[in-house]
Amino acid sequence: MGKISFFIIGGMVERMSEETQEKLLLIDGFNLLSRCYFATAYGKEWDQLTRNSQGLFINGLRAKIQKLLQLVRIHEPTHLAIAWDVKRNETLRKEKFQDYKGTRNELPEPLIQQYETAVTLFNTLGLPQFTIPRYEADDIIGTFTQKWRDEKQGECIVYSNDRDLLQLLCEQTSQLIAAKKGEIKYTVHDFRDDYGIEPSQWVDVKALLGDKSDNIPGVAGVGEKAALPLVQQYGSVEGIYESVDELDVKYKRYFKKLQLGREMAFLSRDLCEIYRDVPDIVDLNFDDIRIKVNRSLLKDELSRLEINVRVG
Repeated sequence: MGKISFFIIGGMVERMSEETQEKLLLIDGFNLLSRCYFATAYGKEWDQLTRNSQGLFINGLRAKIQKLLQLVRIHEPTHLAIAWDVKRNETLRKEKFQDYKGTRNELPEPLIQQYETAVTLFNTLGLPQFTIPRYEADDIIGTFTQKWRDEKQGECIVYSNDRDLLQLLCEQTSQLIAAKKGEIKYTVHDFRDDYGIEPSQWVDVKALLGDKSDNIPGVAGVGEKAALPLVQQYGSVEGIYESVDELDVKYKRYFKKLQLGREMAFLSRDLCEIYRDVPDIVDLNFDDIRIKVNRSLLKDELSRLEINVRVG
């Protein structure tokens, strides 16, 4: 089973009014922690990173907690969950394609330690966090967005810089993406305006392009100039290959590349598509991730870790 707990950030336990419009905030746990870590570790050796008196690294963790509390203050969610990845060699995608994420470097030890500290801290606080064997954080988030869409009327906000998650956008679900001038709340309408396709077709674009960071091959020789227009015109990878012998003349230069890359296109699409049926999440009751508040406990735990952030 995944790790399920209850968010308590407060002195007395307080439940938000049932009349409040329900809102779900989903956090891509490692995406946020790693960004916080590398932002605060830039140009520094390990011995220059902030530690507490117990010898624990806290540079990235402090920034992560600060951001998490800020998100809760600004967006006032009624429900919240953090999704964590399993080890990259233990995923369903790795079983399908052995080179999946095969080019990534090992994670720095201070980052791994802060992940472990975060999990322990959030368990103590009762913060809902989920790690599901063989599934990635994207899949946990994808299943949550689908379940929320099926069962609830309120808004769902995904916090992550991972553009793969754009395939989850819908009228209810938006994505908060960090940008130079602050965070952008990217909606399904923004996506349609920018790309001229539906979010569900994003995996078809990715299937052609591939993904260097995840080592997903895509179709060799088909880049950004062709991938999106092909999906706009033919709808999907299936639609492209159904018409491959009669492609528009403007794609003539890609004909042979598409033929040679057919197997990789379908494999890449499979790897890029986010699962929305992770068993532990499908069976979850949303009351289990309803926000409760215990500021006293939060302050005590942050004090113990010597993390100084604004709580109230």
